[in-house]
Amino acid sequence: MATEQFETISTARGDAGTANGRAWLVLALVCACQFMVILDSSIVNVALPTIRGALGFSDTGLAWVVNGYLLTFAGFMLLGGRAADLFGPRRMLAAGLLVFSASSLVAGLANRSGGPGGIRVAEGVGAAMMAPCTLAVINTAFTEPGERARRSARGPPPVVSAAWPAPSSVAP
Repeated sequence: MATEQFETISTARGDAGTANGRAWLVLALVCACQFMVILDSSIVNVALPTIRGALGFSDTGLAWVVNGYLLTFAGFMLLGGRAADLFGPRRMLAAGLLVFSASSLVAGLANRSGGPGGIRVAEGVGAAMMAPCTLAVINTAFTEPGERARRSARGPPPVVSAAWPAPSSVAP
């Protein structure tokens, strides 16, 4: 009797350990997704001189390379959140990651002046699909109150990502 009870407890702990490990993996992946979204809004500024020289962009074209992403990202974020409510946050996170990654690849391979500006708009749509889903995915991954408290003590990614653009918009 005691052996059966011990096996049941150890099996339950083993399942919880596997679920706990999976939740931390989900947290790491979601943080990586959120990092890509925020990094993409500022890293293109480093490449603007190269884009101008290699693709022959005008000042207006360069402005659309930067602003096309940001405007689309901000404009479609509410729609991305509503779509996550309708279709599920994990599904929308995966779809957003697919759109974002595919458009980033196409933008990197573009060799004509119209390519990167228009493709950055598609990146913004993918980012708007991913960003609202991150916190929902984290909350469903951590179901025990103690785990949520430990995760919250480290700070949720949306708080960090909301503060990130402030210093980058003030810097020269």
